[in-house]
Amino acid sequence: MLDLLQGIKVVSFNHFLLGPVGMQALADMGADVIMVEPLEGAFQRQFGGGVGVFVDGQASLFLTGNRNKRSIALDLKSAKGKAAARKLAESADVVCENFRPGVMEKLGLGYEALKQVNPGLIFASASGYGPDGPYAEKPGQDLLIQAMSGLSTITGESVTGPRAVGVSVADHHGAALLAMGVLGALLRRTRTGKGCRVDVNLLSAAIDLQMESFINFLNADRKHEVAPPHRIGGWYYAAPYGIYPVKDGHIAISLGSLQGLGEAMGSAEISAIPDAEAFERREEVVEHLNRLLPTRSYADWAALLEPKKIWFTRVNGYEDVAADPQVKHNGTFVTVEGATGAPVTLVNHPVRYDGQAAEVKLPPQKLGAHTAEILSELGYSNEDIAEMSAERAALLG
Repeated sequence: MLDLLQGIKVVSFNHFLLGPVGMQALADMGADVIMVEPLEGAFQRQFGGGVGVFVDGQASLFLTGNRNKRSIALDLKSAKGKAAARKLAESADVVCENFRPGVMEKLGLGYEALKQVNPGLIFASASGYGPDGPYAEKPGQDLLIQAMSGLSTITGESVTGPRAVGVSVADHHGAALLAMGVLGALLRRTRTGKGCRVDVNLLSAAIDLQMESFINFLNADRKHEVAPPHRIGGWYYAAPYGIYPVKDGHIAISLGSLQGLGEAMGSAEISAIPDAEAFERREEVVEHLNRLLPTRSYADWAALLEPKKIWFTRVNGYEDVAADPQVKHNGTFVTVEGATGAPVTLVNHPVRYDGQAAEVKLPPQKLGAHTAEILSELGYSNEDIAEMSAERAALLG
């Protein structure tokens, strides 16, 4: 069991994806992460994606970001539920939330109120666009952010137009930034005792993902169309960098000399194009590749490209990824007994520490599974807890 953050108490008022996944990373590293949910459960418990994936009643979105956490269910509209939440937050090392700006303040759980009694508190807030500014009140959602940030434009092609990335990429990168920000603030607190407010937003996260692309664009001598031509993997890449069809699937070809590529392909036309012209003449290269590559299988092309030191790989589907020997070696996917007893397969914590992978010590838990336990830790008596349950201020799992 990882103990990097042992003794750190995190109170998570999070829903959807960014906040839960960010705090899950801290839980994997050993922090005691307590997710505070409404009595009906947070949104992620009800959403199984457009395909409606539920495992023994557990939604796929819930399984994505809530391992290694404890659950307490409180009614924050009731006086007793709100008081318990405040007591919990006042005892925390980290409070994290991703409500719209202003909601925590209305609940009496904003940073300014909490730091008066807990000056060393790390208060982490995740939002769509930032805590203030002209878009602060707009709904922030991954597809909208991909469109607004330019990500869907550079992911598309000049011929077919913009295309969304196939996952909630801004949420996932934002979650990593959220965890990183909290860790930096905790490190400073160990030196100075000083608390910190950490703000992460989806829009900045999506732009951060495009750092190389934006730096190329903003510093270029001339402006370029950022939707790449057909097959090329990005607007600022030269040929052959891209994905192409072969007889039995697709191949990704990244780096290598055009001369070597042409020799492997049996194409004098490609070999005759100087590498210095690989950007300006990339559509010409693509035309030749589109004609030649579909005539052979991936294995045939692999045997020809490898000796020429061309960098390439097969384009995998998800079944291929799950069966990949390196993925298996890395322990990327883990199947554990879920909270209901049914097995669930999760994507494991991606970092190793001293060679050690994170352990799933708690699969995503039933709603309110730890309500009584956590309230007891805050000093509530059994009678108090029973009373809160009877009044529906709290839900006992």
